[in-house]
Amino acid sequence: MPGSELKCMPHLRLATPRDIPELQRLIEVSVRALSIGIYTPAQTEAALVHMFGVDSQLVVDGTYYVIDNESTLVAAGGWSARQTLYGGDQAKRETDSLLDPATMPARIRAFFVHPEWTRRGLARQIFAECEAAATARGFRDFELVATFPGEPFYRALGFLPLEPVSIPLSDNVTLPCLRMHRSIANAV
Repeated sequence: MPGSELKCMPHLRLATPRDIPELQRLIEVSVRALSIGIYTPAQTEAALVHMFGVDSQLVVDGTYYVIDNESTLVAAGGWSARQTLYGGDQAKRETDSLLDPATMPARIRAFFVHPEWTRRGLARQIFAECEAAATARGFRDFELVATFPGEPFYRALGFLPLEPVSIPLSDNVTLPCLRMHRSIANAV
């Protein structure tokens, strides 16, 4: 019957280790497309080498989510109960110790949306899942390092700026970002 094609509804789920290669592709497409006009090509490419990438600890911890449309990943993001504020596996230098939820904020980490799927509420859906999970673990606050393309999204969620952060990527290339904070709405 013409016009009755089924549309694939995006599906939120926890990321698995099998998703890592496709997550890396999503990150590259998202960063390259959504950074145009905000960061220079040199900053974008250096960030993909030295900063942006899959943090496999989030996948192992069960705090990283993906949204797929049954054929490909269209969005990803998560939260963490660990010290690291940003960066994929290639950016880690130290042991990523656990945070104390009574005294430290949980981290919002690594949100990426495919450029063809922006402005559909997918990142908000992932954030809601992160907020519920962090609240269940006893956290009362979130902290993150926002890239400039992501800053408007985080401001819309109620995050407030704490300080500018300049992340060194390679010789003479840095990535300006913004460290932000937000209370968790439903924390007890």
